[in-house]
Amino acid sequence: MTSIRPAVPADMAGVADLWHEGWHDGHAGHVPDGLTAARTLAAFHERTPLRVADTAVAVAESGSEDGSVVGFVMVVGDEVEQVFVSRAARGTGLASALLTEAERRVAAGGHATAWLAVVVGNARARRFYEKQGWVDEGDLAYEVTAGGETFVSPCRRYVKRV
Repeated sequence: MTSIRPAVPADMAGVADLWHEGWHDGHAGHVPDGLTAARTLAAFHERTPLRVADTAVAVAESGSEDGSVVGFVMVVGDEVEQVFVSRAARGTGLASALLTEAERRVAAGGHATAWLAVVVGNARARRFYEKQGWVDEGDLAYEVTAGGETFVSPCRRYVKRV
């Protein structure tokens, strides 16, 4: 059993750990090597404290992971920037619930359409978004700065009316 709620500062170390794990699962081999090298656990721990207001977390309410962050979303404006669940929570429906929360946040911000970027090679994520009603609008060269360098990741832009 899990609950989804706005993040608090105490959640962000767990978010960083999960983000690091999930990011490497979905991106390694599909983005520039320099970006993969820059995405260290320490780098995620530096980034997350600044993102509390953008983040909703899924917290385990029972079992061995009680109280731990098992998933999260980050939303800025009309962009769903991040959607990650722990390896143990994949396939449980938690990602769908988190994506619904992200869509709700976009709509609450006054936007009619949400968008997100998915790395071209992340077929699992692309299938998931399509099953959730998101539409692939085509290529997107997504610029990312990490470790003081700017990288371009080959992505697809997905949209959904909210």
